Amino acid sequence: MARIVGYIAASLDGYIADPDQNLDWLTQRTDLELGEHHYDNFIKSIRTVVMGRSTYDWIAADASPWTYADQRVIVVTSRPITDPKGQLETRTDIDALVAELRALDDGDVWMLGGGKLQMAFMERGALDELEIYVISEILGGGIPLFPPTGLRAAPELISAKSLGAGCARLHYRFP
Repeated sequence: MARIVGYIAASLDGYIADPDQNLDWLTQRTDLELGEHHYDNFIKSIRTVVMGRSTYDWIAADASPWTYADQRVIVVTSRPITDPKGQLETRTDIDALVAELRALDDGDVWMLGGGKLQMAFMERGALDELEIYVISEILGGGIPLFPPTGLRAAPELISAKSLGAGCARLHYRFP
């Protein structure tokens, strides 16, 4: 059975992007020392990437090449995607998708992007682990790590680690 995991960065005040959906506050940091937790190591363990439509549209609008050619990509959306940027599949039913992902046995699943889809999985008890990289930056607004849905949960903190002066890694497991 595949593990369904989150791997995401957030500002100290809990945002994953600034009000303009910009990630410069994260991508232009030179003081991050991720070591074994670096994205390049993480992505090697991922067979399936799941993202919401907003995340896909943000990635598709970027001029850089499609970076998920080595993974199965599923976009959760109710609207058709014409001329997709990369090889992908679409799904509309989250409950059916959770069952489909749980049946996989070829590698882990990454919930890529914003907290909205991760929250939908958490509400269904379908997120196994979550790595949050808290960046020493206060944005003052933007897209929140998790949208308010009323969900109350108490994940187990597996580890907390300083990764240089600019980042802390929080690793949680959901019961």
